[in-house]
Amino acid sequence: MIAENDQNKQLPNEIKLTFKELNVLTHLRKAGITKSFGFSCAYIFKLIFCLIFENKNWFRMLESKKSSDVPAKDTVYRFLNQSTFNWRRFLLSLAAYTIAKVSKLTHHNRPKALILDDSSYDRNRSKHVELLARCFDHASQKMRFYKGFRMLTLGWSDGATFMPIDFSLLRSKKSQINGMSETIDKRTSGYKRRLEALQAAPEQIPDMLKRAMNAGIDASYVLMDTWFTQQPLIKAITEQGLDVIGMVKKLKQRYLVDGKRVSLDQLYRLAKPIDGKKGILRSIHTTQANGVSVKVVFVRNRNKKSDWLAILSTDCTLSDQEIIRIYGMRWDIEVFFKTTKSLLKLQKEFQSRSYDALISHTTIVFTRYIALSWQNRCSTDDRTLGGMFYELCDEINELDWAVTLQQLIELLEDTLKHNNKRIQKLIKSQLQQWITGLPNYIKVYLPVSACES
Repeated sequence: MIAENDQNKQLPNEIKLTFKELNVLTHLRKAGITKSFGFSCAYIFKLIFCLIFENKNWFRMLESKKSSDVPAKDTVYRFLNQSTFNWRRFLLSLAAYTIAKVSKLTHHNRPKALILDDSSYDRNRSKHVELLARCFDHASQKMRFYKGFRMLTLGWSDGATFMPIDFSLLRSKKSQINGMSETIDKRTSGYKRRLEALQAAPEQIPDMLKRAMNAGIDASYVLMDTWFTQQPLIKAITEQGLDVIGMVKKLKQRYLVDGKRVSLDQLYRLAKPIDGKKGILRSIHTTQANGVSVKVVFVRNRNKKSDWLAILSTDCTLSDQEIIRIYGMRWDIEVFFKTTKSLLKLQKEFQSRSYDALISHTTIVFTRYIALSWQNRCSTDDRTLGGMFYELCDEINELDWAVTLQQLIELLEDTLKHNNKRIQKLIKSQLQQWITGLPNYIKVYLPVSACES
């Protein structure tokens, strides 16, 4: 018997449908991720993509019964280590295409936001990983140091669906452990991403947002936490036509009120108290020291009721409640980080030393999340049933009220035929009284037979 090893049948049916709907392999080719001979990049990509759904890593796959049907170990690692593949273009193209499909299912008045945040990318057991550094995790309760990278991530959300758009693995300049590979071709996209790893996060954020907007991603706000809500970055974002909503930290930043420069604590005392709104203490319109007009809303700190938190918005037309509600969408990226690390094996599936492999595998993990987000939206939103839903909506809109009323009476008459004469007489009497009490302009549309009955 010859083993069936059809490359087109390696995806489960559920995932195959998602790949077809999102044109994943088309985006792969457009990003230049192709090979001239051997196993195709599409085949290797699908193979790595499905590992997590089989509860296996690549090492266990090579030890399984399927080892004779899959490429050799070197084939997969050469694919991951290829520096000429433009993984950023692939992820951005796929995310923009999926977001466009999701946006058709969302009301145009619903706010859509880009979300910025960073998370730790641990490689604590590694020694020779390219560009490895010692980083500090400010988000952890332990406030710990770790070996690895800072994963700066840009995502999109409409409050119901989150999509990762772009990312960059940053390393600390002060505590570097390993440097850049000397064999890397400086003309490749892999070399450009290595240069980005040496930059600070605020330097990369404007370019990330610009790429997302150029790709046609629809968003009005940029949501950030206290680590990114700095005045120079806020001004750079507003110059691109986006509004910023973020939590503000009590630093040396100054705000202008009646020509005076005040701190955030002083701004709180100048703000007018608000009564009757649970959790909202005060709000005030002010101007940053760099000339950007903002609205600051002060809310109660749930963890410490005697303290307050400040949320800044450059869109001064929003109400206090709307600013808080939109900022709450930022939590979607925290769920994303938790899911990719705990369920999608972001840091654990491959233990490569090449920086290119880290980028390529992270992109594949983000692709898994995009596919799952799209499937989740399809399973929870009736409008994704397609044309049948819209045809049904059109049929209901075109249904005349007079025709509907006549159909209702005919349905009632058909039902009466299956009852005894006593019940028929009672219901017909009630129906006649109801018709008699209708306005004359409605009686005109009813047939005589219905009125006489």
